[in-house]
Amino acid sequence: MHRQKAIVRALGAAVAVALAATACGPSESAPAGAASAVPSASAAEPSPSASPSDDGKAASPSPSASQSASPSASASPSPTVKAIMANGDDSEQVRELQARLKQLKLMSVKPTGFYGSKTTSAVKSFQAKNGLPATGAVDAATWKKIQAMSKKPTADELRPPAVNEADAPDPRCMQGRVMCISKESRTLAWMIDGKIISTMDVRFGSENTPTREGEFSVGWKAKDWTSTIYHTPMPYAMFFSGGQAVHYSADFAARGYNGASHGCVNVRDKGKIAALFDQVKVGDKVVVYW
Repeated sequence: MHRQKAIVRALGAAVAVALAATACGPSESAPAGAASAVPSASAAEPSPSASPSDDGKAASPSPSASQSASPSASASPSPTVKAIMANGDDSEQVRELQARLKQLKLMSVKPTGFYGSKTTSAVKSFQAKNGLPATGAVDAATWKKIQAMSKKPTADELRPPAVNEADAPDPRCMQGRVMCISKESRTLAWMIDGKIISTMDVRFGSENTPTREGEFSVGWKAKDWTSTIYHTPMPYAMFFSGGQAVHYSADFAARGYNGASHGCVNVRDKGKIAALFDQVKVGDKVVVYW
């Protein structure tokens, strides 16, 4: 009986050690027996730089070395096709790219500085027309070609003084009463049964407080509202996703795109948002998209 208990205790201890090792992951120093069970990195893989053998010739890599080197070599992009700008980037260089693509009549929306689906499509079209790999991302060859075929954008081309040009409506905006909001063109289009009634410039939340994308509906409205979290005025607020709303922003009117919201969709034209507030009903659709 005592011997059976001792065996049970020993087995329990072994299981506990095994579980602890699984949960803790790799530690600073491996147990003494680990080297015999799992070969070290230096034993399993050759040194990155091959050293000459005793007869003065370079040592041939082992089969395992060539097998492990092959996938990594194919996975690493060649420096000649490394992307300079790609989908998701947000910079002044992207703004210049968009202005040049607009000169080439490959983009209809005005420069925003954000590399989204429309910019990707325009770049892909340019590449296809000019015998370049149509990846949709701008590599060195693509950028050089775009620069050669366009001129340096003026200040007005980079930041047009007029209001933003509305993007093509998302398919979800084509039926019913919809506030159709494009993050790429930074516009809100008020639409009824596929027809655009009015458009206005908008801005969104920062990287830390992003405006949610998707299809929503207006839950409630408040003509005079102050944020209970940030204690800032939110006139003509139309709430569509929790605490996120479309509303007028005096800060947006004053500073433009130098600022950002805490997640709401800001409108800078007070007259337009006031008129929109009177037309929008609780239950109307809201679509936020790239």
